[in-house]
Amino acid sequence: MPEHLFAQPHPIARTSATPAHSLIQRWFLDVIARGELSPGDRLPREQDLAGVFGVSRMTLRQALSGLEHRGVIERVPGRSGGTFVVEPKIDCDLTGLAGFTEQLRRADLDAQALVVTARTVPASRAVATALGLTVGQAVHEIVRIRSAEDTPLALERSYFPAAAFADLLDQDLTGSLYDLLTQLYRAEPRTATEYLEPVIPSPEEALALQLDAGQPAMLIERTAFTASGLPVEHALDLFRADRVRISVRSGWNPA
Repeated sequence: MPEHLFAQPHPIARTSATPAHSLIQRWFLDVIARGELSPGDRLPREQDLAGVFGVSRMTLRQALSGLEHRGVIERVPGRSGGTFVVEPKIDCDLTGLAGFTEQLRRADLDAQALVVTARTVPASRAVATALGLTVGQAVHEIVRIRSAEDTPLALERSYFPAAAFADLLDQDLTGSLYDLLTQLYRAEPRTATEYLEPVIPSPEEALALQLDAGQPAMLIERTAFTASGLPVEHALDLFRADRVRISVRSGWNPA
């Protein structure tokens, strides 16, 4: 823990219209952004932190709860526990159809893709229904592990109609698959129906994502369509819930 950060008091401005717990949260976010606190750093005890900021322990706990909710810190119970700074989560916005590569670019991270399997298989009932095919009709199945800075973040399993994209498996599958659909086949995905569900990964999936047995993940089931409404992809994407935060923007139409 960087002792110098907490060696001097950081009194909260009592004249501010912003609540004290919000000012404390802002202070922590600023020092983390400057690199003065890093993932793995342990914070002082609650009573000591409350003294540093000149607030009650109740106010300090409210600030820490907000930081924990935002995925900035983690409070570990027990004698060897404490409050630790954690690796920030990556925001994945489902509002548009920005692919994984673009999502990581927005977070200033380089995306990597490891192709686990790429093969042509008979469509299952669920895949056939999603893609408007008959059961058993040929589909391309592409399974990839998506990583950033050598840390696996998602396990993607995508299905594409083989008749529409005959030579898809001959292409470089380590980049954006949506770019391939757009540039090679003029079948740009424009809309999608997506379902989110927390799940416990199988042992094989947990191994691929470097998760502990029983650790939860977020499953996103997606069917993507062209502007004309043609289904071109059905996917089951498994995200690490400890590293990725899913967001959706919405509006209000008073009519």
